[in-house]
Amino acid sequence: MRLLVTGGAGFIGSHFVKRMLAAGEDVVVLDKFTYAGNPANLPEEVDCRRGDISIREDVDQLGPVEAIVNFAAETHVDRSILGPEDFVRTDVLGTLVLLQAAEQQSARFVQVSTDEVYGDVEPGWSSREDDSLRPSSPYSASKAGGDLQVLAAVRTFGVNASITRGSNTYGPNQYPEKVLPLFVTNALDGHPLPLYGDGRQVRDWLHVDDHCAAIELVLRQGEAGETYNVGAGEEHENVELTRLIVEQLDVDTALVRHVEDRAGHDRRYSLDTTKIRSLGWHPRRDWDEGVRATIEWYRGNRDWWEPIKRSSGFREYYDRQYEARLA
Repeated sequence: MRLLVTGGAGFIGSHFVKRMLAAGEDVVVLDKFTYAGNPANLPEEVDCRRGDISIREDVDQLGPVEAIVNFAAETHVDRSILGPEDFVRTDVLGTLVLLQAAEQQSARFVQVSTDEVYGDVEPGWSSREDDSLRPSSPYSASKAGGDLQVLAAVRTFGVNASITRGSNTYGPNQYPEKVLPLFVTNALDGHPLPLYGDGRQVRDWLHVDDHCAAIELVLRQGEAGETYNVGAGEEHENVELTRLIVEQLDVDTALVRHVEDRAGHDRRYSLDTTKIRSLGWHPRRDWDEGVRATIEWYRGNRDWWEPIKRSSGFREYYDRQYEARLA
């Protein structure tokens, strides 16, 4: 199968590329190489092209493919609050352009989305695929918009497309703006760990390998027009994650700084994963073991993350987001 993976130089996308290469598939990557797209995440032999999914000519340059898996997205909630325009352009318009290409080529299409489209979930409830979408941030609203484009393309144009909605994914190679790699790398450098609010926001933590296994399964066995929630059922508060990082790295607890919360911060996410499990998927990585292994990866791979954190792009974002909060 000739497979196009968009956003394949990013965190989850690069892990998926490696998985599909190991499965013997012919993979081509299209990546815009924004701040989060890193060539170092991919094997040298990968056919990787620079391009923007919102520009049809960039997509058409790749030639015909049999399947498209769309990881390309602006993904960080904090950045979407600071500047939402790029999120709409990539996550909504870009998805539409890819769907048009899939229709023209009769290609299978998988949209990689997020549990955040469901919005805040009350205790005792887990979001199901047919629940209403109630996004809280410009990021989650743009992803919901992309999802709706997928469903419309299936209904109106007959595109063979499915959606996956994954929970909070972690693992090696994650850009250090997200909470786990940010806190680990800050702790290793003796810098503050800026914990939003009381730190009791609940996330369902999913290892990147388990997430990619589910996406592959949906690519091969998912039905057109269907959405599949992907979560490990590992619900933990951010403060619990922070304690684990502090404990494993044996750093001073005074590094943990409770700071002004994010605007519109959802309190809890939780997914009902009955549908994906009925296809035979189940998570294999234990949360405690997986997080500890991830911490060790960052401890042992300074050469990967130190250049990122020294870059002007990262420093400008970090100062804008946290300087006043940490003052």
